[in-house]
Amino acid sequence: STIFTLSQAEYGYDYIQKTGLVNVPGSVNRFVDIKGFVSLKDSVKVQPPAHVPDNISALFHEGATCLSLDCNTAAGTMFLLCIDKVTEGLLPEGDVSGLDDKTRRELDLRLSWLFDNRYLPVALRDLSACVKEDYDNAHVGLLSSADAEDLLDFTRVLLERIYTEPEKLKIALEHRESRRTGN
Repeated sequence: STIFTLSQAEYGYDYIQKTGLVNVPGSVNRFVDIKGFVSLKDSVKVQPPAHVPDNISALFHEGATCLSLDCNTAAGTMFLLCIDKVTEGLLPEGDVSGLDDKTRRELDLRLSWLFDNRYLPVALRDLSACVKEDYDNAHVGLLSSADAEDLLDFTRVLLERIYTEPEKLKIALEHRESRRTGN
């Protein structure tokens, strides 16, 4: 299948709509602009959680696309990159006890520090084990479908906790305030 839009050509949109493209004299190429092709990548079933920043959402979507195409190492790598970018933003600025350059740089050490210091919900710690288990395998191309799906699960829950839940709470509080003040 092809995704296309009709252009405003010499016969006009109304004429084409009434007669159909098959009845227009000559080639239909002058009446359509091809926007892309429908392919397997369009069958991605897993969408990023709501209220996730665009740059993080794009990484998640790329990982989900790779997963839908059975590209497990690529999917896992994108989910790891997504986790990496999210957790980098959670680190405090400046000199902080136990937070050296190596801990800031390495994802598994950073996650441990974030959990230990309550920057991440402790309830996610067990689920995050896949990051340490799969990090090295991703770099040598040995991630299985189960590995990639484990990383998907942790990434999705992490994004929901960091972005979706706080935003939903904020919206609910705004609605409550609006109901109370009549605005």
